[in-house]
Amino acid sequence: MGNYIHGYLTGEQDRLLEQAGMLASLIYPWVDFAGRNKVLEVGSGVGAQTKVLLELYPEMHLTCVELEASQIEKARINLQNYASSRVQIIQQDAQNLDLEEKKYDGAFICWVLEHVSQPQLVIDSVFNHLLPGGIVYITEVFNSSFHYFPQCDGLAAYYNAFNELQKENGGNPDIGLQLGNLLKKSGFENIELKPGGLHLDQSQPARLKQMVEYWKKLMKSAAEELILWGKIDQATVKAMETDLDQLAQHPEAVFFYQFIQAKAFKP
Repeated sequence: MGNYIHGYLTGEQDRLLEQAGMLASLIYPWVDFAGRNKVLEVGSGVGAQTKVLLELYPEMHLTCVELEASQIEKARINLQNYASSRVQIIQQDAQNLDLEEKKYDGAFICWVLEHVSQPQLVIDSVFNHLLPGGIVYITEVFNSSFHYFPQCDGLAAYYNAFNELQKENGGNPDIGLQLGNLLKKSGFENIELKPGGLHLDQSQPARLKQMVEYWKKLMKSAAEELILWGKIDQATVKAMETDLDQLAQHPEAVFFYQFIQAKAFKP
């Protein structure tokens, strides 16, 4: 696995829960696990997406796979209101899954492959654990799509460093563009790809401000790692925050970002 650029502190764990809530309306309209009873969630983290899935599909049983022990500990707290018969968490590396249960009729991966050094191995492992006819849904980043107006030099410097460190850590900030090829190589069929995301400006000032505030938290969650590796200094962090604050107020502000979703079936 690659190194998780955002870290595992409490603030980051809380951000993941906030992210799941904010972006659910963008992610889940295309996800359909109706009639799927045993679903595998890869890289379940603190259980943020797990909670959404359990609420959307009351008959679903989820097996969650996560490598980081501190995330699992937090997930057990976040998911304590759900019966153990509905959700279990297993500590494993998703690049080399070895689960006793290999008969899942669905799989879910969200914001995970961007952090993985060998995403093909993850897709291969998921394929091997699905029943024939099983479906997989993946949502992943396309960071090169980020566009904003007006020009923000501090934000640009920070964002470039953010993506550079993710690459150096073995991740891929544009992994969304590769989902179709990864799925095909694993043996999946009936592959569909769909861009999703945000195009906000001052015609939606409240939504624009909300997303800019969230984006600031997302960026700042990597500040400690970026400083540690000498990619930025504290002044760059401050410049990034100031730029985003000013962007939210600019009368001609634009905030644009796309992610990529994929679904495919095991023959």
